[in-house]
Amino acid sequence: METYLKGGKMKNNQKIVTMVVFGILVIGFLMWLLPNYNVYSRELNGKAQLREAEWNRQIAIQEAQALKESAKLKAEAEVIRAQGIAEANEIIAGSLTDEYIKYKFVEGLNDGNTEVIYVPTEANLPILEARG
Repeated sequence: METYLKGGKMKNNQKIVTMVVFGILVIGFLMWLLPNYNVYSRELNGKAQLREAEWNRQIAIQEAQALKESAKLKAEAEVIRAQGIAEANEIIAGSLTDEYIKYKFVEGLNDGNTEVIYVPTEANLPILEARG
């Protein structure tokens, strides 16, 4: 029996038992670790998606604000242009006289680019003005 203990048979059995216990512990640890790692991985993935959604929302807000500012500036430009046209029309309307209009009509006739429609009258004279 002493040779059995001294011969190393007991030591080999202890090594096998130790390896089996260690293997069971490793398998148990992996069984605990993998589900927890999956939960942790999904949590990180969810946080990343949430961050990306926040960034996309901020980008959309910035783009909308830029469009709003652009529309306001375009509207202001249109108002300024309309005011300029209105002022020009007032100046032109204030300086127009019947003589000036007739002068421009005759000038247009001499230009050759003006199309004139003659309406026969009793005296065969063209009508320079038409009133409704």
